[in-house]
Amino acid sequence: MKYSDKQEFEKVNVFGTGMPNSAFAQYFKGDSFLNPLTDPQKSSLFLANVTFEPKCRNNWHIHHATSGGGQILICTAGEGWYMEEGKAAVSLTPGTVICIPPNVKHWHGAKSDSWFSHISVEVPGENTSNEWLEPVTDEEYNKL
Repeated sequence: MKYSDKQEFEKVNVFGTGMPNSAFAQYFKGDSFLNPLTDPQKSSLFLANVTFEPKCRNNWHIHHATSGGGQILICTAGEGWYMEEGKAAVSLTPGTVICIPPNVKHWHGAKSDSWFSHISVEVPGENTSNEWLEPVTDEEYNKL
């Protein structure tokens, strides 16, 4: 279900919006918010609820790993998009799970008319790193 009104969205955003994602703002177009669900100091698995305002999306990026690694998105509220380079965009709604293999160029974010949240799971692996690339252009995004 789409939510253009933030107050209505907050009623269904069960994991909470969290704080402005200022540490990674340079890699997003629009405002995003981060609510860590695990403590990286106490667990080898990092999970966070990431919330995107309407039209917000992250840059193209790659989760590198020589073994294991990648990312899992568990969509929890609102509606969004996921896209791998060279493939059609996938519509994201609550309950959608996206398993992103390591070394795959992709982006994800909210639809133009809805707030959106997903839980991001950074899959443990060897020699993992995240490479942030170019922004998703308005032209690319507006075609969806």
